[in-house]
Amino acid sequence: MSLLINYSFLLTKPTGTTNYALNLLPHLKKIEPIVLTSQSLPNYNCYYTPVNQTSEQGFEGHLRRLLWIQFQLPKIYGELKSQLLFSPISEAPLWSKCRSVIMAHDFIPLRFPKKFSPLTAYHQYYVPQVLIQSEHIVCNSQSTAKDIVEFCHITASKITPILLAYDSNHFRPLGVSQLRSQTHQYFLYIGRHDPYKNISRLFSAFANLRSSHEYQLWLAGPSDNRYTPALKKQAKELGITDQVKFLDYVPYDDLPKIISGAIALVFPSLWEGFGLPVLEAMACGTPVITSNLSSLPEVAGNAAILIDPYKVEEITDGMQAIANDAGLRSHLSELGLARASLFSWEKTGQETAEVLKRFM
Repeated sequence: MSLLINYSFLLTKPTGTTNYALNLLPHLKKIEPIVLTSQSLPNYNCYYTPVNQTSEQGFEGHLRRLLWIQFQLPKIYGELKSQLLFSPISEAPLWSKCRSVIMAHDFIPLRFPKKFSPLTAYHQYYVPQVLIQSEHIVCNSQSTAKDIVEFCHITASKITPILLAYDSNHFRPLGVSQLRSQTHQYFLYIGRHDPYKNISRLFSAFANLRSSHEYQLWLAGPSDNRYTPALKKQAKELGITDQVKFLDYVPYDDLPKIISGAIALVFPSLWEGFGLPVLEAMACGTPVITSNLSSLPEVAGNAAILIDPYKVEEITDGMQAIANDAGLRSHLSELGLARASLFSWEKTGQETAEVLKRFM
């Protein structure tokens, strides 16, 4: 009998769920899983899947994967005499004999629905059914656990929140010599450009800073033709075009330097299942300004400036405090490093492995 792990969704340019899956895998190795993946994962027992069924191929890639999961994965499950399927995202065959443990990350498409978006229907109809028929659910925060109960009407006893983590060898404070090339004082945002990420209010808050011309605002995250043009237009209207730097997707290897060079990470998202950028910034010793909603207080604890993301003036006040007070920056850096030390992929992996063992 074997554990089957579905990694057919992995991206070649890793973002949240892919980073979670890749960091988790080494700590599941003792269970001797068979990994369903299209990528090369040395030292693991892999069963290779089609290469064209991820979100990198757009809606078509996503649809191909869902069809493969529904019709091909049950056959593989039976062929390999599997005992349990673990999926690091909320996908599994419906109405099949596959026993599953499912990871749920967030219900943002239901909190901020978009008309005619396939993702809204996906989270409204498919994901709840996957979670309902699963043997157990793991999720990334108490906030997400509450959302599962609210949106899917699933009892809390079926859910185990397991906080995510960061790579402490990668995200760590960098010495001054490694940051000498930085010539600007900049605030940093990391993430996509979707409206719920609240970048529009962030722009307004930045424009309201006293002596804002002395600072820059860097955005690290992939451009999106649906949202980025409107943000660039807003920056022009606010007169901050020359100070806003759209970095597009920043490779994983480059993130620590970008984070460590920032005066602060500003992450005023309206909702997050977890919020990895907050944890990674704290691990680098970079002060953090983030929202007082959803999972973000669970991650930041008392080690960040928590603001109401709907109030532009609170975002501005947080940035102004960071800009004006070197003592505050130092204090938040120390608190952040201490807070980040409480998180590790080893802990996340061990807790996940224990859940999986219970159902094998």
